[in-house]
Amino acid sequence: MRIIVPAMTDLAALIERRIVQLFPQGEHAEVRRLLCEDCGASLPGLSGSSPRSHERIQCAALKLSQGRLDKLYDAIALAQTDWRDLLVAAGFAGHPDAHKDWDP
Repeated sequence: MRIIVPAMTDLAALIERRIVQLFPQGEHAEVRRLLCEDCGASLPGLSGSSPRSHERIQCAALKLSQGRLDKLYDAIALAQTDWRDLLVAAGFAGHPDAHKDWDP
């Protein structure tokens, strides 16, 4: 399967794979937009950070979404309040690479 990524995104390859695994193809662009615009450098305390450093937070949002846009909105809202709470809710707070072991 070929993944087409809009030029605006700087999502990690792991995040791209999870999007394809979790969401219907018609929702991929919206999921990418949400993650890039609302679940990365715009989060409190993360301005100026690299897109690679956002991978764990974005993966946590995808995990909590269970492949549903409404739940993704909720997960991103939690991240915007305190992204550390999102990591705890997803089970990714204990180790910086815990998200890499999650396979939906």
